[in-house]
Amino acid sequence: MKKVILTIGMTVGFFSAFSQNTPSERQLIESTIQLYFDGWATGDTTKLGKAMHSSCHLKNYNNGTFIEFTRNKYLSTFVPRERIKNLSTRIVALDITNNMGSAKVEISTSKDLFTDYFNLMKTNEGWFIADKVSTRTAHKTFNPNAMLPKKEITLEGLKRPWSIAFIGENEVLISEKEGNLLKVNLLNKEKKKIQGFPADMDESSIGFGDNTGKFEVVLDPFFNINKYIYLSYVAQKDSSRTTKVIRAVLENESLQQVKVLFVAEPYTKERYHYGGGMTFGKDGKLYFTIGERLFTEKDEPAIPIAQNTADKRGKIYRINSDGTIPKDNPDFGTNATPGLYATGIRAAQGIALDTNTNKIWFTEHGTHQGDEINVLKAKANYGWPMKTTGKYRFAEFAPKPIPDHNYTDPAWSWLQTVAPTGLLFYSGNEFTSWKGNLLVGGLSKGSLWRMVLDGETIKSAEELFTDDRVRIRKVAQSPMGKLYILTDELNGKLIRIKNAAF
Repeated sequence: MKKVILTIGMTVGFFSAFSQNTPSERQLIESTIQLYFDGWATGDTTKLGKAMHSSCHLKNYNNGTFIEFTRNKYLSTFVPRERIKNLSTRIVALDITNNMGSAKVEISTSKDLFTDYFNLMKTNEGWFIADKVSTRTAHKTFNPNAMLPKKEITLEGLKRPWSIAFIGENEVLISEKEGNLLKVNLLNKEKKKIQGFPADMDESSIGFGDNTGKFEVVLDPFFNINKYIYLSYVAQKDSSRTTKVIRAVLENESLQQVKVLFVAEPYTKERYHYGGGMTFGKDGKLYFTIGERLFTEKDEPAIPIAQNTADKRGKIYRINSDGTIPKDNPDFGTNATPGLYATGIRAAQGIALDTNTNKIWFTEHGTHQGDEINVLKAKANYGWPMKTTGKYRFAEFAPKPIPDHNYTDPAWSWLQTVAPTGLLFYSGNEFTSWKGNLLVGGLSKGSLWRMVLDGETIKSAEELFTDDRVRIRKVAQSPMGKLYILTDELNGKLIRIKNAAF
């Protein structure tokens, strides 16, 4: 067995002249890696694709999160560009054994040093990168902690967008509260309406202050295999409405095999506080929020809606992806609604998984103040309307104590009205000192908040863009870590939050 180990301290782009007419294995590998370098520098996916085998996977572990890309998904993150200035590349080391090899390479920009480890293999068609792991280190001359957030409009012309789901880095699904479910290409801005939305969707005269519409869109954890998506929206029966959760197969810009997973009966006349937030937990279960639906406490029954386990409203649920009930769900008694996970909810919209701790957090709308952030716990009772950190709309409301009921305090509550919506645990690299922070959007006065956490305690809160306010419905992050917000406007926008220091 012939084994060659080479340590190279040269900049790729300068190769030693061939000493023979037939190139050596080392030279062939260098040509493949150079093709990768050229494609990376200019966003040329043809060159990148030629350097990478069709089975190639790219892996990274960062801040407690494992990320894996297929070759096609990785290529979709590139766009053509001028060659990056001050770019240098080099092969640090090569190790070749028969038709297999490994390489350590570096790509240096003005700000970062990218270090990649390639496994390579030789087929009948030549040498290919079979897989890659990588890391990035900021140069000492660049301050990675410079936090200069700025807004950049990526997309506009949306009808009060509510939710976004990333199919790829540049392909997304966006639900418009007062419009359609769209498939959007973020590069060419092309919008395609998804056909086949259920016919019981209430699209009648939705006005400002009316919560009716399309809500969350969430991809199945195994979307690449099963093409399942999950949707929440307001369904109508006669002149009454309620929240409905469905699953469907997304096929050729159309919803197929639609399956109803949950209907928050009863249908009622109120057009407020539907809930509709959804997320998948680390356990693969679907968690979703259902609002209490009342506008004022004056209309509460003897046993308040959110405290009545037999009433579907004012709760958070946990179900399997097919709508069945997990066997390890908490037990609320024989008359409780199937799938019930937590009670005492008034109007929760945002719900998100912290992948560092695998805990789920959610936002809660109060009445006059009383807006909250909570950590979701099995069988917890979050108190509404028995207790609130704000004030009641009906000042005379005085609920009678319910024996043996214990209430869970929020992790955070505001002294002013924020109307918090979709939230995100940030894990990107653009704002390095924000990693692990909780970002929360708000409708009232158009706020964006950054929360610093210590376990389940919020240690500090910073309000961003106080001089450039816009109603925010959702904070989201792309697969490659780009930060976005959706604005709640008639001309709704998808806005990229960029670090001006980069």
